[in-house]
Amino acid sequence: MSTFDKREQGFENKFAHDEELRFKANARRNKLLGLWAAGLLGYEGEKADEYAKEVVRADFEEPGDEDVFRKIRADLDAGNVDQSDHQIRRTMEELMAEAVKQLQNEG
Repeated sequence: MSTFDKREQGFENKFAHDEELRFKANARRNKLLGLWAAGLLGYEGEKADEYAKEVVRADFEEPGDEDVFRKIRADLDAGNVDQSDHQIRRTMEELMAEAVKQLQNEG
């Protein structure tokens, strides 16, 4: 294997690793977001855990975060919970940072 081939394989491996971490971080963030929203909605215990799983599943509807945002927005509106779009998006960003931190501490 030439040096070029080794470098190319290294880049491919790094890309695959980075994509796996991004997927795990998104899933972790969505679970944390679901638990946050569940608390606002007054859900506890098993109901809160199940709701968090629903939020994680919502992320598979389309690429990006809009599907998750729309679910949280609609559920908070239905539950008469007063949170602005900005507050939800800010929480999503904060929880992504927390999810990445948690994954780094596990590794």
